[in-house]
Amino acid sequence: MSETARSHPAVERVEAALLDAGVEPRVRWFETATPTAAAAAAELGVEVGAIANSLVFTLDGEPLLVMTSGAHRVDTAFLGERLGGRIRRADPETVKAATGQTIGGVAPLGHPAPLRTVVDVSLAGYPEIWAAAGHAHTVFPTTFDELLRLTHGTPTPVTP
Repeated sequence: MSETARSHPAVERVEAALLDAGVEPRVRWFETATPTAAAAAAELGVEVGAIANSLVFTLDGEPLLVMTSGAHRVDTAFLGERLGGRIRRADPETVKAATGQTIGGVAPLGHPAPLRTVVDVSLAGYPEIWAAAGHAHTVFPTTFDELLRLTHGTPTPVTP
């Protein structure tokens, strides 16, 4: 992306939320979209497990943000049982309404309202993790502990 194109309302909301939380926003913009953990990891030169995917599901009809390691998939039956309800993948309209962002660039923060969030405990194994910053061309670095604080998330295994 050109320097003049390195602005987007969703990214600006993420940067503002980071600043409000006392975190200096260090958003990295990519020339091409990195909508998957594998693409982001390749672009950054890190293990795919260090990518914190922001996935929106519904838990008994309510939006649920699951921050999961890019190294594996969420086991919805397992996680639903842990959380005491039924989990389904949210459709694009639900994702946009809940986060103000589109699939492929959903950030862990900067949403219109707080979302119930769970954070995959396997992310704790990485000293630095990367999350989308509101757009498919962006990511920002964080840590497991900081991600928990930023999202008010609950550390939870998402696979057996």
